[in-house]
Amino acid sequence: MNFILSIIVSSLAVVILVLIPWIGVGALDLKVIFGVLVPYAAMATFFVGIVVRVIDWGRSPVPFRIPTTAGQQWSFPWIKSSPIDNPKGTLGVVVRMIFEVLLFRSLFRNTRLEYRRASDGTPSVNYEWEKWLWLAALVFHYSFFVIFLRHFRFFMEPVPGFVKLLESLDGFMQMGVLPLNGFGLPGVYLTDMLLMLAVTYLFLRRLYVSQTRYISLPADYFPLFLILGLGFTGILMRYFIRVDITAVKQLAVGLFKFNPTVPDGIGVIFYIHLFLISALIAYFPFSKLMHFAGIFLSPTRNLSNNSRFKRHINPWNYPVKVHTYEEYEDDFREAMVEAGIPVEKES
Repeated sequence: MNFILSIIVSSLAVVILVLIPWIGVGALDLKVIFGVLVPYAAMATFFVGIVVRVIDWGRSPVPFRIPTTAGQQWSFPWIKSSPIDNPKGTLGVVVRMIFEVLLFRSLFRNTRLEYRRASDGTPSVNYEWEKWLWLAALVFHYSFFVIFLRHFRFFMEPVPGFVKLLESLDGFMQMGVLPLNGFGLPGVYLTDMLLMLAVTYLFLRRLYVSQTRYISLPADYFPLFLILGLGFTGILMRYFIRVDITAVKQLAVGLFKFNPTVPDGIGVIFYIHLFLISALIAYFPFSKLMHFAGIFLSPTRNLSNNSRFKRHINPWNYPVKVHTYEEYEDDFREAMVEAGIPVEKES
């Protein structure tokens, strides 16, 4: 599919997701559906989908050791090995997984192939370090994680201490001197800006890098646009469109305690924001975003490379009836002799 068509389809899908609660709440006043039923349905879909996919992955047999290796395998004591890139035991695998999950180590070492021409016109192949992709991915994931933790203030009373600490560290940029609709502009959360910048970079990279643009599908653009819409509506609520935070927290606490109430005066923008996050949650188990759970079940990462000192036998081995050459010759000996093909036995 043409990348322009993919972008149009993905962006149109997000626009439709925005219009659904806008019309549903703003025009039809379906606050209970969009404030209670949709979030519960999204969470149910999320947990059931995660469990089903993880169980399916867990049942997939891995009879052989197939870890991705990027260093010297352990052999003799006097040969220096790479215990992280080529682990021989559980400890090396655990360390490798920690670096992979927390620091995206394999992405940090990733390179991109580029075809270029020298000044004399000679074509050449170059490999570029993808440091900006690694940095954008790291910023995006950690910003999203911090924003997720900060939202705990809506679900818990009293607000946990770690949430207050995160808010103070994340919102150190105070800009309350600027008037906005009679109110001072609240403190700017750094992760809000970093998240939007990182997602924008990931989107622009898909357009700029020809190889990535060629293989990108609507399933690649849709989550980016959805997260951009989610972040944009969140920024609107915090800095430009006033919402009743007390009413929002009352709704959130009710949902968390399975005793939901839908207070008045929240505003349509909040329901758009809530519907987008519900769509993202429900879409999560069926998308590429499932790498969040899949990384822990990837045999290329969670297996040690001990094939040199431990034999791994295929558990599906079973007796197979074979047709030996002697049997083949017995079946076709006369025809082989007539054709001049040498045989081991004349009769």
